[in-house]
Amino acid sequence: MIAVDSNLLVYAHREDSPWHHAAYVRIVELAEGSAAWAIPWPCIHEFLSIVTHPRIYTPPTPLAKAIDQVEAWLESPEPCPAFRIRGLLASTPLPPSSRARIRPTGT
Repeated sequence: MIAVDSNLLVYAHREDSPWHHAAYVRIVELAEGSAAWAIPWPCIHEFLSIVTHPRIYTPPTPLAKAIDQVEAWLESPEPCPAFRIRGLLASTPLPPSSRARIRPTGT
């Protein structure tokens, strides 16, 4: 089982990263290969927190786009566990201050 770190996810997602190409190629190899791989929950949380943070990236990735990226990775044949982020976020009660920060732009 290969566990994918949040740094690799960030670099693969953000085209402005100097490590984008190498990280993207590795994720594609995992997604299209036969090796068992997973994205640990903490790494998904870190990925979403980093790429959507306006003090880290200008412009930050919109939350909806970041969630779409995670879902695309998880639709690959081998990732474990397969789960739906949108359903999780929609069903997770959060304090009002947290809900305000995770809303996608334009809602």
